[in-house]
Amino acid sequence: MTELPELTYSDVKSAADRIAGHVRPVTVVPTDPGELGSGEVWFALEFLQHTGTFKARGAANFTAALLEAGAMPEAGVVIASGGNAGLACAWAAGRYGIRASVFVPVTAPEVKVAGLRALGAAVTQVGTEYAEALEASRTYAAETGAVQSHAYDHPLIAAGAGTLLTEIHAALGGGLDTVVVSVGGGGLFAGVAAAADHHGVRVVAVEPEHCRSLNAALEAGRVVDVPVDSVAADSLGARRVSAAALRWAQHADVRSVLVPDDAIVAARQALWDRRRLAVEHSAAAALAALRTGAYVPEPGEKVAVVLCGANTDPGDLTKPDKT
Repeated sequence: MTELPELTYSDVKSAADRIAGHVRPVTVVPTDPGELGSGEVWFALEFLQHTGTFKARGAANFTAALLEAGAMPEAGVVIASGGNAGLACAWAAGRYGIRASVFVPVTAPEVKVAGLRALGAAVTQVGTEYAEALEASRTYAAETGAVQSHAYDHPLIAAGAGTLLTEIHAALGGGLDTVVVSVGGGGLFAGVAAAADHHGVRVVAVEPEHCRSLNAALEAGRVVDVPVDSVAADSLGARRVSAAALRWAQHADVRSVLVPDDAIVAARQALWDRRRLAVEHSAAAALAALRTGAYVPEPGEKVAVVLCGANTDPGDLTKPDKT
């Protein structure tokens, strides 16, 4: 397999130009003073994006770039996903009348599977983990000639995701010190880190304690396989992080932190109780880093917490506020 090129800020800038007008600009809102420590903390409401997550950015960039290059086959595009990347792929393909085939684990939330079908994707459920769906998608690509997209490990996907940081930085008037972002396979992280490095912004990479592909890779000094066991595994359940994510984690201003599942659940509940925001556990993981003290902002530090997705069943967000 050909090694993918290094992801750079230039790639993120090209993606921003390519997808301008096709994705929704991110909305940022302040938290109450002192709510999350002595820093100035903002929420980046990226769950308002098309298909409910940041993934639309990478999918739009991937699709547009291939069409520009005349490299989109008649068989269309195929992707393996826990759900969110598939939704974004199907959405982007549908905008251009391209066929999208999506492979998801049988454990994928029904709300995401239903969404895929509503977008016109051909959906195949296989295996219990993302890695199994990925292998099946590769077989399909080899048999049909469909171009293989990826949930996170592709420079066009990561570069598109990185446009989020540039928008946050601009929305906050250029005074952003730190961005806090959840990490699964590392596509969002790699793109954000590339853009953050250009703008002089620290990145806090947040993972569940038992779903820690980036944290483990940093410890080992190389990409390694990890067990996947978390309430946020449907979105953050990559068995291994991308090489691009590891490279940026090693060379940029990055802090890797872990949070327990109970803190993720509590953060998700708090967003509902206090703001009536129904987000995925993956989005709540980023907030959990500040609520648990896994990351403590300095006094006056301007921090953006990315709420990255909301493809969730809000039926369990009904308990009284106990926080």
